[in-house]
Amino acid sequence: MKKNRLGTSELMVSEIGLGCMSLGTEMEHAVGLVHEALDHGVNLLDTADLYDEGRNEEIVGQAIKGRRDQVIVATKVGNRRLPGKEGWSWDPSKAYIKQAVHESLKRLQTDYIDLYQLHGGTLDDPIEETIEAFEELKKEGLIRYYGISSIRPNVIREYVKRAAIVSVMNQYSIADRRAEEEVLPLLEQKGISVIARGPVASGVLADSGSAKADKGYLDYTPEQLYTIRQGLSRLVTDQRSMAQTAIRYALSHPAVAAVVPGASSREQLLHNIVASNSPELTPAEIQEIRELSPANLYKQHR
Repeated sequence: MKKNRLGTSELMVSEIGLGCMSLGTEMEHAVGLVHEALDHGVNLLDTADLYDEGRNEEIVGQAIKGRRDQVIVATKVGNRRLPGKEGWSWDPSKAYIKQAVHESLKRLQTDYIDLYQLHGGTLDDPIEETIEAFEELKKEGLIRYYGISSIRPNVIREYVKRAAIVSVMNQYSIADRRAEEEVLPLLEQKGISVIARGPVASGVLADSGSAKADKGYLDYTPEQLYTIRQGLSRLVTDQRSMAQTAIRYALSHPAVAAVVPGASSREQLLHNIVASNSPELTPAEIQEIRELSPANLYKQHR
């Protein structure tokens, strides 16, 4: 499995990681999937305290027992559950971040987190205070590096300007090219890596994704998605399926260090991992894909 440096950090991440949100809550099955991924060269595991109310971090913690030195653990913070209230509230305060990290460490059964990511963010946040929290956690040795998981260009710009982030997790796929206009060029220029989530667009770009396309995706109609799928089918070969072509597209941008597709089955997991050995897209193929799917612009989440 090819590995890429994450920004200016010392972290070398597998180009295909594992988005752990899709693992489910059954411990034995989920741990088995993580072990399968590690055995095939995946070293980047992305989770969050939000996923399954902390259960996902517990699963990752159980899975990495005895293998901690083989794994880059990435998790997220900022969504807070308040006792007696439904759902989560947004809390990027220094006090909460410094409290939440200990809860994540306990669930993950580790002494440190390789990449701690702010799980969202707005321009109304106390950004300097949030940055202070991450910097103090670095000095305390509880985290190695930090980043942000966001699709908001204006928020990303603030953290690029004001913080020592090494990565931005961003939704990026053939069907969601919003980041190409504003976000990816800036991050490439600044030496900050992208971790691309959703490279198969919630299954729309999977080989069996026709039913997903029926429901639409972002601003796309089902008809537009069928056109994209038909165009992609022309690029499918014996060595590269439609889903693998989609994964290779996300990896083709120089700002992207890794993609983190999810997987809920062994078959799906291995199919994603094989994309690492699939032929890279040629410049002509990349151009053909871009003509299929115009770069959407951010209309909200500013």
